[in-house]
Amino acid sequence: MRNDLHGLDISHTELQNLTNLPVKQQLIIITQPLRTIAKSITDKLRGSEGATVVFISSSIFVFGYLLFDILIKLFVTWITIPSWLLLIILCSWGGCVTQIVFYLLWRRKIKILNHNMTNSLEILLNDVDRYNAVIKAIDINDQIEAAGNPGVVIREREKVIAALKLTRNDLIRALKTERILRENQNFILRNTELFTNNLATLTAMQVTEEATEHGRLLNEALQIALDVQLEMKRLQNLTSHS
Repeated sequence: MRNDLHGLDISHTELQNLTNLPVKQQLIIITQPLRTIAKSITDKLRGSEGATVVFISSSIFVFGYLLFDILIKLFVTWITIPSWLLLIILCSWGGCVTQIVFYLLWRRKIKILNHNMTNSLEILLNDVDRYNAVIKAIDINDQIEAAGNPGVVIREREKVIAALKLTRNDLIRALKTERILRENQNFILRNTELFTNNLATLTAMQVTEEATEHGRLLNEALQIALDVQLEMKRLQNLTSHS
Protein backbone atom coordinates (compact mmCIF):
# COMPACT_ATOMS: atom_id res chain seq x y z
CA MET A 1 0.00 0.00 0.00
CA ARG A 2 1.37 3.41 -0.98
CA ASN A 3 2.16 5.97 1.69
CA ASP A 4 -0.72 8.27 0.75
CA LEU A 5 -3.20 5.45 1.49
CA HIS A 6 -1.77 4.49 4.87
CA GLY A 7 -4.21 5.27 7.67
CA LEU A 8 -6.81 6.52 5.21
CA ASP A 9 -9.27 3.69 5.75
CA ILE A 10 -11.53 3.52 8.81
CA SER A 11 -10.41 0.41 10.64
CA HIS A 12 -12.56 -2.02 12.59
CA THR A 13 -11.07 -0.88 15.90
CA GLU A 14 -11.54 2.80 15.07
CA LEU A 15 -15.15 2.16 14.05
CA GLN A 16 -15.87 0.43 17.35
CA ASN A 17 -14.30 3.32 19.26
CA LEU A 18 -16.31 5.90 17.31
CA THR A 19 -19.64 4.13 17.79
CA ASN A 20 -18.94 2.58 21.21
CA LEU A 21 -20.63 -0.54 19.85
CA PRO A 22 -19.37 -3.97 18.75
CA VAL A 23 -19.96 -3.23 15.07
CA LYS A 24 -18.67 -5.62 12.40
CA GLN A 25 -18.11 -8.21 15.10
CA GLN A 26 -17.24 -11.61 13.66
CA LEU A 27 -17.71 -14.92 15.44
CA ILE A 28 -14.32 -16.32 16.40
CA ILE A 29 -13.93 -19.89 15.16
CA ILE A 30 -11.40 -21.71 17.30
CA THR A 31 -9.87 -23.42 14.29
CA GLN A 32 -8.96 -20.07 12.72
CA PRO A 33 -6.06 -19.22 15.08
CA LEU A 34 -4.90 -22.84 14.85
CA ARG A 35 -4.84 -22.56 11.07
CA THR A 36 -2.91 -19.30 11.34
CA ILE A 37 -0.31 -20.94 13.59
CA ALA A 38 -0.10 -23.96 11.28
CA LYS A 39 0.34 -21.70 8.23
CA SER A 40 3.06 -19.74 10.00
CA ILE A 41 4.93 -22.93 10.87
CA THR A 42 4.50 -24.27 7.32
CA ASP A 43 5.88 -21.06 5.82
CA LYS A 44 8.90 -21.21 8.09
CA LEU A 45 9.44 -24.88 7.23
CA ARG A 46 9.79 -23.90 3.59
CA GLY A 47 12.42 -21.31 4.45
CA SER A 48 15.94 -21.50 5.78
CA GLU A 49 14.62 -21.88 9.34
CA GLY A 50 12.94 -25.22 8.53
CA ALA A 51 15.24 -27.46 10.58
CA THR A 52 15.12 -25.14 13.59
CA VAL A 53 11.32 -24.95 13.47
CA VAL A 54 11.02 -28.76 13.28
CA PHE A 55 13.36 -29.21 16.23
CA ILE A 56 11.67 -26.60 18.42
CA SER A 57 8.14 -27.76 17.56
CA SER A 58 8.99 -31.42 18.18
CA SER A 59 10.73 -30.58 21.46
CA ILE A 60 7.76 -28.58 22.73
CA PHE A 61 5.32 -31.34 21.75
CA VAL A 62 7.37 -34.15 23.32
CA PHE A 63 8.12 -32.17 26.48
CA GLY A 64 4.46 -31.18 26.86
CA TYR A 65 3.27 -34.72 26.43
CA LEU A 66 5.84 -36.15 28.87
CA LEU A 67 4.92 -33.54 31.46
CA PHE A 68 1.23 -34.31 31.02
CA ASP A 69 1.91 -38.07 31.32
CA ILE A 70 3.88 -37.58 34.55
CA LEU A 71 1.17 -35.40 36.12
CA ILE A 72 -1.52 -37.94 35.23
CA LYS A 73 0.45 -40.81 36.77
CA LEU A 74 1.18 -38.83 39.93
CA PHE A 75 -2.17 -37.20 40.66
CA VAL A 76 -4.82 -39.08 38.66
CA THR A 77 -3.82 -42.67 39.24
CA TRP A 78 -7.38 -43.95 38.94
CA ILE A 79 -7.50 -43.19 35.21
CA THR A 80 -6.75 -46.33 33.21
CA ILE A 81 -6.90 -45.08 29.63
CA PRO A 82 -3.63 -44.18 27.89
CA SER A 83 -2.42 -40.69 28.59
CA TRP A 84 -2.28 -39.81 24.87
CA LEU A 85 -5.97 -40.70 24.48
CA LEU A 86 -6.83 -38.68 27.58
CA LEU A 87 -4.89 -35.73 26.15
CA ILE A 88 -6.89 -35.89 22.91
CA ILE A 89 -10.17 -36.07 24.85
CA LEU A 90 -9.25 -33.12 27.06
CA CYS A 91 -8.12 -31.02 24.09
CA SER A 92 -11.34 -31.79 22.22
CA TRP A 93 -13.47 -31.00 25.27
CA GLY A 94 -11.55 -27.80 25.94
CA GLY A 95 -11.93 -26.75 22.31
CA CYS A 96 -15.70 -27.32 22.41
CA VAL A 97 -16.10 -25.37 25.65
CA THR A 98 -13.97 -22.52 24.32
CA GLN A 99 -16.00 -22.36 21.10
CA ILE A 100 -19.26 -22.25 23.09
CA VAL A 101 -17.88 -19.38 25.18
CA PHE A 102 -16.88 -17.50 22.00
CA TYR A 103 -20.36 -18.05 20.57
CA LEU A 104 -22.13 -16.82 23.72
CA LEU A 105 -19.94 -13.71 23.85
CA TRP A 106 -20.61 -13.07 20.15
CA ARG A 107 -24.37 -13.48 20.62
CA ARG A 108 -24.29 -11.05 23.54
CA LYS A 109 -22.44 -8.46 21.45
CA ILE A 110 -24.87 -8.91 18.56
CA LYS A 111 -27.81 -8.34 20.91
CA ILE A 112 -26.19 -5.16 22.23
CA LEU A 113 -25.60 -3.96 18.66
CA ASN A 114 -29.16 -4.74 17.52
CA HIS A 115 -30.61 -3.03 20.58
CA ASN A 116 -28.67 0.17 19.88
CA MET A 117 -28.81 0.11 16.09
CA THR A 118 -30.50 3.15 14.62
CA ASN A 119 -31.42 3.88 11.04
CA SER A 120 -28.82 6.64 10.95
CA LEU A 121 -26.08 4.34 12.23
CA GLU A 122 -26.97 1.67 9.69
CA ILE A 123 -26.71 4.20 6.86
CA LEU A 124 -23.38 5.52 8.14
CA LEU A 125 -21.95 2.02 8.51
CA ASN A 126 -22.88 1.29 4.90
CA ASP A 127 -21.14 4.52 3.87
CA VAL A 128 -18.04 3.45 5.78
CA ASP A 129 -18.07 0.13 3.88
CA ARG A 130 -18.34 1.98 0.58
CA TYR A 131 -15.56 4.38 1.58
CA ASN A 132 -13.22 1.55 2.59
CA ALA A 133 -14.07 -0.24 -0.66
CA VAL A 134 -12.82 2.78 -2.63
CA ILE A 135 -9.54 2.69 -0.66
CA LYS A 136 -9.19 -1.04 -1.38
CA ALA A 137 -9.93 -0.50 -5.09
CA ILE A 138 -7.20 2.14 -5.32
CA ASP A 139 -4.73 -0.14 -3.53
CA ILE A 140 -5.47 -3.02 -5.93
CA ASN A 141 -5.12 -0.65 -8.87
CA ASP A 142 -1.74 0.47 -7.51
CA GLN A 143 -0.60 -3.16 -7.28
CA ILE A 144 -1.67 -3.81 -10.86
CA GLU A 145 0.24 -0.71 -11.95
CA ALA A 146 3.32 -1.81 -9.97
CA ALA A 147 3.16 -5.19 -11.72
CA GLY A 148 4.00 -3.46 -14.97
CA ASN A 149 0.74 -2.06 -16.27
CA PRO A 150 1.23 1.73 -16.59
CA GLY A 151 -2.04 2.05 -18.50
CA VAL A 152 -4.08 1.72 -15.29
CA VAL A 153 -2.44 4.67 -13.53
CA ILE A 154 -4.90 6.92 -11.68
CA ARG A 155 -4.61 10.43 -13.08
CA GLU A 156 -4.92 13.41 -10.72
CA ARG A 157 -4.27 11.08 -7.82
CA GLU A 158 -3.73 14.00 -5.43
CA LYS A 159 -7.31 15.18 -5.98
CA VAL A 160 -8.66 11.69 -5.36
CA ILE A 161 -6.73 11.37 -2.09
CA ALA A 162 -7.75 14.88 -1.00
CA ALA A 163 -11.42 14.05 -1.67
CA LEU A 164 -11.14 10.83 0.32
CA LYS A 165 -9.57 12.66 3.26
CA LEU A 166 -12.45 15.13 3.32
CA THR A 167 -14.95 12.28 3.09
CA ARG A 168 -13.20 10.50 5.95
CA ASN A 169 -13.49 13.61 8.12
CA ASP A 170 -17.21 13.88 7.36
CA LEU A 171 -17.79 10.20 8.15
CA ILE A 172 -15.97 10.43 11.47
CA ARG A 173 -17.84 13.63 12.36
CA ALA A 174 -21.19 11.99 11.50
CA LEU A 175 -20.41 8.86 13.52
CA LYS A 176 -19.45 10.96 16.54
CA THR A 177 -22.65 12.97 16.22
CA GLU A 178 -24.81 9.86 15.87
CA ARG A 179 -23.24 8.41 19.01
CA ILE A 180 -23.94 11.59 20.98
CA LEU A 181 -27.57 11.62 19.89
CA ARG A 182 -27.98 7.88 20.51
CA GLU A 183 -26.45 7.94 23.97
CA ASN A 184 -28.10 11.23 24.95
CA GLN A 185 -31.65 11.20 23.62
CA ASN A 186 -32.52 14.53 25.26
CA PHE A 187 -29.17 16.12 24.68
CA ILE A 188 -29.19 19.37 22.67
CA LEU A 189 -26.09 19.69 20.57
CA ARG A 190 -24.10 22.77 21.52
CA ASN A 191 -21.01 21.91 19.45
CA THR A 192 -22.11 23.20 16.08
CA GLU A 193 -18.71 22.41 14.62
CA LEU A 194 -19.77 18.77 14.56
CA PHE A 195 -22.09 19.68 11.69
CA THR A 196 -19.54 21.67 9.77
CA ASN A 197 -18.71 19.81 6.60
CA ASN A 198 -16.50 20.18 3.62
CA LEU A 199 -19.22 19.61 1.06
CA ALA A 200 -18.57 22.86 -0.79
CA THR A 201 -14.91 21.99 -1.18
CA LEU A 202 -15.74 18.51 -2.40
CA THR A 203 -18.25 19.86 -4.92
CA ALA A 204 -15.66 22.28 -6.31
CA MET A 205 -13.24 19.40 -6.76
CA GLN A 206 -15.69 17.16 -8.59
CA VAL A 207 -14.61 16.42 -12.13
CA THR A 208 -16.96 16.18 -15.07
CA GLU A 209 -15.21 13.27 -16.77
CA GLU A 210 -17.24 10.54 -15.11
CA ALA A 211 -15.93 7.94 -17.51
CA THR A 212 -12.32 8.38 -16.35
CA GLU A 213 -10.93 6.44 -13.42
CA HIS A 214 -10.02 9.48 -11.33
CA GLY A 215 -13.42 10.99 -12.10
CA ARG A 216 -15.20 7.84 -10.96
CA LEU A 217 -13.28 7.75 -7.70
CA LEU A 218 -13.90 11.43 -7.02
CA ASN A 219 -17.60 11.06 -7.77
CA GLU A 220 -17.81 8.04 -5.50
CA ALA A 221 -16.18 10.01 -2.67
CA LEU A 222 -18.54 12.90 -3.33
CA GLN A 223 -21.60 10.63 -3.32
CA ILE A 224 -20.60 9.21 0.05
CA ALA A 225 -20.15 12.74 1.37
CA LEU A 226 -23.58 13.72 0.04
CA ASP A 227 -25.19 10.76 1.76
CA VAL A 228 -23.44 11.60 5.02
CA GLN A 229 -24.48 15.24 4.76
CA LEU A 230 -28.11 14.26 4.11
CA GLU A 231 -28.09 12.06 7.18
CA MET A 232 -26.46 14.82 9.25
CA LYS A 233 -29.25 17.22 8.26
CA ARG A 234 -31.84 14.64 9.23
CA LEU A 235 -30.16 14.16 12.61
CA GLN A 236 -30.03 17.90 13.13
CA ASN A 237 -33.74 18.23 12.38
CA LEU A 238 -34.54 15.48 14.85
CA THR A 239 -32.48 17.27 17.49
CA SER A 240 -34.17 20.63 16.92
CA HIS A 241 -37.63 19.06 17.31
CA SER A 242 -36.78 17.10 20.47
